[in-house]
Amino acid sequence: MTQALERHYRSVTKALTEGRVVPLLGAGVNLCGRPPDVRWALGSQYLPSGGELAEYLAEEFGYPAEDLVRVAETIAVMEGSAWLYDKLHTIFDADYEPTRLHRLLARLPATMRERGAAPPYQLIVTTNYDDTLERAFQEVDEPYDLLWYMAEGREHRGRLWHVPPGEDAAGARVVERPNEYVEISLDDRPVILKFHGAVDRLGRDRDSYVITEDHYIDYLTRTDVASLVPAELVVKLKRSHFLFLGYALRDWNVRVILHRIWAEQPFDYRSWAVQRHTADVDEKLWQKRNVAIFDIDLFEYVTELARRLEVPL
Repeated sequence: MTQALERHYRSVTKALTEGRVVPLLGAGVNLCGRPPDVRWALGSQYLPSGGELAEYLAEEFGYPAEDLVRVAETIAVMEGSAWLYDKLHTIFDADYEPTRLHRLLARLPATMRERGAAPPYQLIVTTNYDDTLERAFQEVDEPYDLLWYMAEGREHRGRLWHVPPGEDAAGARVVERPNEYVEISLDDRPVILKFHGAVDRLGRDRDSYVITEDHYIDYLTRTDVASLVPAELVVKLKRSHFLFLGYALRDWNVRVILHRIWAEQPFDYRSWAVQRHTADVDEKLWQKRNVAIFDIDLFEYVTELARRLEVPL
């Protein structure tokens, strides 16, 4: 292990236990622990990567296999967003097995309490649509608040839904006035914030997927963090380090949300990214934003981090 990686583990372990880092989970976390020779297919026990999802949708609708955002835009324009949403719902309405990373995040609060420490509960941000992270929390009976962004709909488009602990999507309420919303507190429990929407396993009425080019353009022009997210969480985003897991920063759709967050930070917070075989453009983009890159397999990284945090997996 290099000295830089050793220092990183010490820093991120301390930051996690003190509540000073926000994990950001991208599509690459779905590959954590998946055998390298296994490809995703509908009905698989594993979740798809972004590339696999793009290939599947392109094949289903008979369009060229391009990047996910472009494929989704083509389908929405040519076939209608309802067909696109139906396909996405079919994919994500399934009980996928939580990865080691999901379980680490879900079991950290109980580990902290067992040590006699009142845990500074985590704000976990994800751009994934599946509910695998939530199911990891449910496995260990760890209460959490869930927030997700609404990309479609006439009435609540551009707002967040909030599902309190112990309720399902049927009990979701709209965060109408984020600055006045006091039903969420990191003093009470962890918060999962899904900036790009989520599947509604109870039905399709609250399905939300920020996935097309138009969605991202609307997202960029319509919202900023302070007008979307409850005030306490805005403060957390402004005053935290970030741990990027499963992201490739060269994807412009990922940079949309990061631009919003970083623009709000009054100070320069050092952050970290775990990414294998980083391309030159990724490396320059990460470094430009004061993010240290660690070229290590995510499963190996999570395993070592759990050992240092003494979280049983």
